[in-house]
Amino acid sequence: MRNPIQDYERSLAAVDRHMQANSPGAPPTDWPDPDPLPSDLPEVAQFTAKLLPESLRPWVMDIARRMQCPPDYPAVAAMVGLSSVIGRKVGIRPKARDDGFEVIPNLWGLLIGRPSELKSPAMAEALKPLKQLEAKARGQHEQDLQQHAIDTQLAEMRKDEDTKEARRAVKEGKNGLARDLLRQAQEAIPEQPTRRRYIVNDATVEKLGELLNQNPTGLLLERDEISGFLRGLDREDRSNDRSFYLEAFNGRGGYTYDRIGRGTIDVPAVCLSIIGTIQPGKLIPYVGNAVRQGMGDDGLIQRFQLMVYPDSRKDWAYRDNFPAHEAKAMAREVFERLACMEPPAPLEGDDVWFIRFDEEAQQLFIDWLTELERKIREPDIHPAIEAHLAKYRSLAPSLALVIELAEGDAEQVSATAFRRAAAWCDYLESHARRVYGMATDTGITNARAILTKIKLGQLPRPFKQRDIQRKDWSGLTSAEAIRDALSNLEDYGWIQPITSRRATGGRPSTEYHVNPAIDGGES
Repeated sequence: MRNPIQDYERSLAAVDRHMQANSPGAPPTDWPDPDPLPSDLPEVAQFTAKLLPESLRPWVMDIARRMQCPPDYPAVAAMVGLSSVIGRKVGIRPKARDDGFEVIPNLWGLLIGRPSELKSPAMAEALKPLKQLEAKARGQHEQDLQQHAIDTQLAEMRKDEDTKEARRAVKEGKNGLARDLLRQAQEAIPEQPTRRRYIVNDATVEKLGELLNQNPTGLLLERDEISGFLRGLDREDRSNDRSFYLEAFNGRGGYTYDRIGRGTIDVPAVCLSIIGTIQPGKLIPYVGNAVRQGMGDDGLIQRFQLMVYPDSRKDWAYRDNFPAHEAKAMAREVFERLACMEPPAPLEGDDVWFIRFDEEAQQLFIDWLTELERKIREPDIHPAIEAHLAKYRSLAPSLALVIELAEGDAEQVSATAFRRAAAWCDYLESHARRVYGMATDTGITNARAILTKIKLGQLPRPFKQRDIQRKDWSGLTSAEAIRDALSNLEDYGWIQPITSRRATGGRPSTEYHVNPAIDGGES
């Protein structure tokens, strides 16, 4: 964390350097020892295996051990994947009497880290049970298509015979019989079999609507690098796509398309889970929109409730271990059981089967929700954090339901499941504050970025502000952001600005000279 007193002293030192008796425009000769830039990331809670359902715990932690990646990545991917299998099969009503508060356990996850953090392999490994279900459904669909071709051919033969009989009936004046025969011929043609889907990677929203009509319990959208998906939603010609995904988060609302060529497509229930990976620098602009309440502040980023940005693992040792086969089989059984789960029929007036907390869990939820509502009403809370935490009202019940169902069939959600869900929320809040902190205190982040560019030789020595602006580096496109970053580098002794007037007159020119220690110093 930054020390205000040290910051003040550094500012005074910077002023002193400006007042040195160097001739205008001359490079500095008296360099201080530069101070390391402070960490630009707030601390986050470390992931603990106790957050996971016992049925998934050994498998997830084995993935993290074998890959030597933060366990946060496979854990979040597994929870999001499991939530997509449950989808609209079962929901939860968190209040004991109020039926208006309904939650579908639909989760969105975002795995944040540098390219070397093994985010993508960890996500792929944690989604293997879901992909095995997808492959099995694909094989079954191929068999169904073969049988459908045979049944269709038989139906066409029967249709020919019924059509001949109908013609004879018309000639005999038996129009009613002819009508029945033609209807029978038409009804005999079998419908095209639909393929059970679990995962989609890249589809238009119109195609997603069709797939959701065929798979009404829900789907998972998996994007390895989700930055491309986010950039697509920023395009003006895809503004309707953005509203579709915003609606898909709740899993309760419907959506209707009216398109030339496709006609009208009604999707009674849009339920879509999302999981993806992203690098911190590529996420900053989207978080910045939410922080500044700009054009992109519509709650999209806040919907990624399972958003994790763990610390990098510092240790590494070569490992080549067999997977924990029993743990893997147990996890696969959980996914398969929930994929085949057939809950009781919904009550009259409902379209989903809902369960509630047991008595102990209900009181825990009341206490937890009371504390949450107090937190989001604190006078100094940032609006972006407030909006993010407000969605925890549904996150905790969703996680509790997923955890409960992962352990077995349930008629109520237990206190054990809710305690784990509440612990998830505490853990996730620390990661959310780290993520939003990237956009609320970008000065140090950008200073570190410029320092790295200098070390890599991507800026001349000395350099000018426009040398940075012309590069169009992420987070360093505005003059204000660049000035803020350069001010931090000056305060910590890494650069010194020298201003001189041109011989021809005009505005003074400022060059930034680099501390010679930069080639061997710590940033």
